[in-house]
Amino acid sequence: MRSLSALELLNIWEWGHNQPSWSKAMRLLTTACPEVSVDMLTQLSIGQRDAMLLTLREWTFGSQLASQTTCPNCGEPLELNFNVADVRMVSPQLEPVEKFSLSLAEYQVSFRLPNSLDMMAIATHKQPETAQQLLLERCILAAAHNSENLSLHQLPSHMIDAVMAEMTRIDPQANVPLDTSCPACSHEWQLVFDIVSYFWSEINAWAYRILRDVHTLAAAYGWRESDILTMSPRRRQLYLEMVVNR
Repeated sequence: MRSLSALELLNIWEWGHNQPSWSKAMRLLTTACPEVSVDMLTQLSIGQRDAMLLTLREWTFGSQLASQTTCPNCGEPLELNFNVADVRMVSPQLEPVEKFSLSLAEYQVSFRLPNSLDMMAIATHKQPETAQQLLLERCILAAAHNSENLSLHQLPSHMIDAVMAEMTRIDPQANVPLDTSCPACSHEWQLVFDIVSYFWSEINAWAYRILRDVHTLAAAYGWRESDILTMSPRRRQLYLEMVVNR
């Protein structure tokens, strides 16, 4: 994996307008990993994918992360400041897809971890229960009770819960909780850190800033967009300051 140039990032941002989350994630990774096949990237577990995106985000915007939220108890607006290391559960790795098994009492279940193909399959389902059911149907490969094969619908709820808990344990980067507390009312709760939506919101804000910079420098000097984008951020900023101060 390599870092993205300003021109690549801007092209991805322009293409990604109205694209679903899984598609944005794949476009970022396929551009940053030209040596890896699309099939392999789409079959990475969500945690593997997100670990790579977190590293790519760090290369793009640095190690510091900042966000805003609202206390669900009192409505107080809060600023969250943390580091990439605070939300990195695993190191990014390109590993082959594995099958896992879980035995509990007399039940045995074989399953795999959700991947981007699964996210694509459930993207159109707006009801969480329906989406979860479809996801389990895709990821649970076999189930049995006392060696008698079962369908997903025949599995008791405690086994379904156990499989989902095991998926979370095996693939922790796919579900990263942030412990949050409100200084105004002392309420405590957890937020889930979604690297795809977080990274994309930063790319969106960056794109509008860089387009304004390009407009200013192109109008002042007659330079082409590609020439401006290939400048280092520091050199581009120095030129902008000279335009403002002249």
